Amino acid sequence: MIKEIIVVEGRDDYIAVKRAVDAEIIVTGGWSLRKSVRESIKTAGERRGVIIFTDPDYAGEMIRKRVQSLVKGCKHAFLPVDLATKNGDIGIENAEPQDILDALNKARAESTEKRQEFTVNDLIENGLLGTLESGLKRDKIGRILGIGHANGKQFLSRLNNYGITREEFIEAIKRVNKQGYENE
Repeated sequence: MIKEIIVVEGRDDYIAVKRAVDAEIIVTGGWSLRKSVRESIKTAGERRGVIIFTDPDYAGEMIRKRVQSLVKGCKHAFLPVDLATKNGDIGIENAEPQDILDALNKARAESTEKRQEFTVNDLIENGLLGTLESGLKRDKIGRILGIGHANGKQFLSRLNNYGITREEFIEAIKRVNKQGYENE
């Protein structure tokens, strides 16, 4: 059981998460975040904590940022796009229960203090920036670390802000270098 309250975008996401895990869930109802939803999210953050689990698309990222602005110290769960896509539709509701559970188990809190553990040089030296395969490699590393897919700038921010250790990073790089860049 997950102790935090999970915040999802819609009713279908709610149903999919309920199939995967016994947890309390708040549905944002999309981008607007009605006042009652905002208050519920704030209360959840104060009492039990929040895991933001939005769709891996632009709208999901915007909702994630809005919820994050309401609750400091919330956790973030990310689902890779290919695991959330069915017939061209992207959403948590399309994921298998085990993939949802895996993503929630990898949820990480964003650090409140600024960290500079990783730099652009770390991304370049490890092929995560500046090569044709960089996006694929970031996707694989993001899956392993549970920080999702992102462009280079966002990826660097997530490495620094989600408490990724140098050891976790190196281990993920080794795994990806050994496995290659193809989807599993």
